[in-house]
Amino acid sequence: MRLIFAGTPEFAQVAMAALHAAGHDVVLVLTQPDRPAGRGMKLQASPVKQWALDHAVAVAQPRSLRLDGKYPEDAAAARQILLDSQADAMIVAAYGLILPQWVLDLPPKGCLNIHASLLPRWRGAAPIHRAIEAGDTQTGITIMQMDAGLDTGDMLLVLPCAIAPGDTTAVLHDRLAELGGQAIVQALAKLDALPHQSQPAEGVTYAHKIDKAEATLDWALSAKVLARRIRAFDPFPGMTVPLATATGVETLKIWQAVAEPFAHEAHAAVPGTVLSADATGVRVACGEGQLCLTQLQRPGGKRLSAADFLRGCPLQPGQRLVA
Repeated sequence: MRLIFAGTPEFAQVAMAALHAAGHDVVLVLTQPDRPAGRGMKLQASPVKQWALDHAVAVAQPRSLRLDGKYPEDAAAARQILLDSQADAMIVAAYGLILPQWVLDLPPKGCLNIHASLLPRWRGAAPIHRAIEAGDTQTGITIMQMDAGLDTGDMLLVLPCAIAPGDTTAVLHDRLAELGGQAIVQALAKLDALPHQSQPAEGVTYAHKIDKAEATLDWALSAKVLARRIRAFDPFPGMTVPLATATGVETLKIWQAVAEPFAHEAHAAVPGTVLSADATGVRVACGEGQLCLTQLQRPGGKRLSAADFLRGCPLQPGQRLVA
């Protein structure tokens, strides 16, 4: 098929590469405008744009697709480019812009979305993070015929994927990106024969965008909840705790941790209190149970095992990791 592909991050780039490898003709790419990144805050192309440039595919980067919105000139230019592409369908994966009705109606075979959850669970912006945070044991990829709602369209193809106990968002993301590529290739191979299944009204949940304000560890929560959140927020935004030092307060990032039941003598400890600190981990009292921190990072430093971290930053039982 002649395809328009709309996406921005690596998750989308993997799917686009799979479509190209399967013999589809990606004639136009829509992706977010270049963003400043890195220490020098230089403008950087998205992974999708970089792939398109490497493969001589036309790229458009409208700030909006709403003809009546803030950037109508961008939307008007994009409309003409889309019309000129004469594509059969548009494939959308983590694009970042809302598609207005005129876009949904433009391709003859419509717009298909690659969504990283088993809809209707985890509609929205951060389905991988929220599935891990909630303790789900299964997720997957849903290929959806897009409509005007937020991830509410008919389901065309569903491929499940198990969530392993130690999965971080980074690990699960890569597995789902590959599965998303497989799913969209399968869907397009038999698109006209696929049944359109309406999403059930029951089981709807929303995967709200990750906010940096969620990154601070709340020791009043249970150790199990915090351990899941640490895995869910790796690599972004990373869970943090304040550490008082002789020169002030520095923010530690916690990248790996294990939930444990309370040791008998720790039952009365105030949440946020260091119970023990040795090569096996830094154990901290929580609202329920204790959290054993096994990989930590100081500002400007690298991720370190508990043993290596404690050599340069010794922690003592009774110390508080709270603001």
